[in-house]
Amino acid sequence: MPFLDPEWLISTFGLIGILAVVFAESGLLIGFFLPGDSLLFTAGLLVADGTYLHQPLWLMCLLVSAAAVAGDQFGYLFGRRFGPALFRRPDSRLFRQENLTRAREFFAKYGARSIVLARFVPIVRTFTPIVAGASHMHYRRFLTCNLIGGTLWGSGVTVLGYFLGQVAFVKSNIEFILVGIVVVSVVPVGIEVLRHRPATRPGRSRRGRAGR
Repeated sequence: MPFLDPEWLISTFGLIGILAVVFAESGLLIGFFLPGDSLLFTAGLLVADGTYLHQPLWLMCLLVSAAAVAGDQFGYLFGRRFGPALFRRPDSRLFRQENLTRAREFFAKYGARSIVLARFVPIVRTFTPIVAGASHMHYRRFLTCNLIGGTLWGSGVTVLGYFLGQVAFVKSNIEFILVGIVVVSVVPVGIEVLRHRPATRPGRSRRGRAGR
């Protein structure tokens, strides 16, 4: 799946692709499977290496943080408008009530802090702003937490990749580092797929073996 490969996304779509993925993963229902953390980390690495991305670090951090905040804003407004209907929506290939329930429990446990904390939890970060909107969280409080969380996550992960990209070992082994990042980005999606794969019925399995 090339769209889960951060380096492929960046080499193909550049800065626009990064911002689009960050926005989608922050507040669109279909964005939960996108490689947000690994994409930002890779972006930082490539800015340090001067590959594909030639924007200064401060501008990259500013734009990424803005896209993250905008994504959560969209998710909040979407949840406020369609929240009740969303909780009654049946499962589909790209939507699982379980993900929404997990975000709701996360929100119930941490309250306003969940908007900041969820930024660092894949899948949960996509659904938490939607739950906040559906729960009619006070908009000013949500906006404050959104600004803090979006900036910490968007800038923090990118800066981490940037400075590690200047470490001699990382720089001389950047291909292997990027492969590792791709693997890490695919793991959460793989777990979700395996968890929701239809289980083989024991009776059917036995009959199948007996017929051989």
